[in-house]
Amino acid sequence: MRHILEELGWRGLVEDCTGREELARELARPVTLYCGFDPTADSLHVGNLVPLLALRRFQLAGHHPIAVAGGATGAIGDPSGKGAERALLSREEIGHNIGRIKGQLTRLLDFSEGIGNPARLLDNAGWTEELGCLDFLRDIGKHFSINMMVAKESVRARMEDRDSGISYTEFSYMILQALDFMQLQRDHGCILQIGGSDQWGNITAGIDLCRKKLGRQVHGLTLPLITNADGTKFGKTAEGAVWLDPARTSPYKFYQFWIRTADRDVIRHLRHFTFLSREEIGALERRHREAPHRRPAQKRLAMEMTTLIHGRDAAWEVRQASEAFFSGDLEKLSEGALFQFMQENPNCHVFPAGKVRTLLDLAVESGLLPSRSQGRKIIMSGGMSVNNRKETDPSLPIDSSRLIHGHYLLLRKGKKDHMMLRFTESPELVR
Repeated sequence: MRHILEELGWRGLVEDCTGREELARELARPVTLYCGFDPTADSLHVGNLVPLLALRRFQLAGHHPIAVAGGATGAIGDPSGKGAERALLSREEIGHNIGRIKGQLTRLLDFSEGIGNPARLLDNAGWTEELGCLDFLRDIGKHFSINMMVAKESVRARMEDRDSGISYTEFSYMILQALDFMQLQRDHGCILQIGGSDQWGNITAGIDLCRKKLGRQVHGLTLPLITNADGTKFGKTAEGAVWLDPARTSPYKFYQFWIRTADRDVIRHLRHFTFLSREEIGALERRHREAPHRRPAQKRLAMEMTTLIHGRDAAWEVRQASEAFFSGDLEKLSEGALFQFMQENPNCHVFPAGKVRTLLDLAVESGLLPSRSQGRKIIMSGGMSVNNRKETDPSLPIDSSRLIHGHYLLLRKGKKDHMMLRFTESPELVR
């Protein structure tokens, strides 16, 4: 494989690093590196993927990755990039979150003992819980000057905000993260910490502590905080964050997040998030340039990412569902896929089963068509389809023979507007 720094550079994943030439020499042999994450929720989200997938790239290049769960730092809260102090979590909540996230990490990193460089998951509470307050202040705190700490962007920005300010609790976060680096260097020979660009101040604080306490030179490398081409924050939708836990963000919605990537972002995202080769991405870029309306790059991006996080079977199911809803044969989909679409799609309506209605009745009652008079014109002019088959008769009877799996019907007006109907005998579900 190419040198890892060259590979990350091509992918646009090196924001800054200490001593690039010296670090490149170090990386000519296998080294130990780490990336930390604070368990502020019981799931990672797509915004966490850049540093964790970079850790995976280092592992593929033969290096030894450590993922550090912030059982200690998560109890404090990182002020970086925050305009106000985080709500503090209990020890029980933090432990629960770490347990849930551990399973997600196994999809991103290889923890198999049978390989030469298995990933490790460590909790920084393991080396801080027994550390007394006085020992912490005498042995660690004395190596940090207030002048240096307030010069860091993450601290200075909060101190300049008179409304929120910064508590001593959050002010100490930098020291705790620096302690992590020192501990990992001393016990595991770790020489490199990676993280988002907002972590530069915390990373360099750890580098300084390793030099002062251990007399050793270590390194830091930061990765860009991904934004969309229009400047909006990556990984956020109208409904909130896009999570890796399928209970929070379903595989279907996860796939849709990636398939909706803007044309001007998609090649960059293929480089950032997938493990496709330069040649594969180059071929996709050419295909996308020649026929952007076919969205070849978005389809590959969505498939790669959904496979990575949810597995190939789930990825194929949601891909087939996505394509069938908009152009394919709905009858080939499983009932589970149709039900999931109902759960995730706001354009749905539930009707009581057993009563025969006309196409016009259903389209108007569901809200897809504005009125009976307008609706009749739209249908007769060929503007409506039933289960992706065009229908021109407003009086077309809709009975059980037209329902997919005996429950579902997809009405579409034009290319973009649609309504999924479900017919049920449970009166409490009817709306």
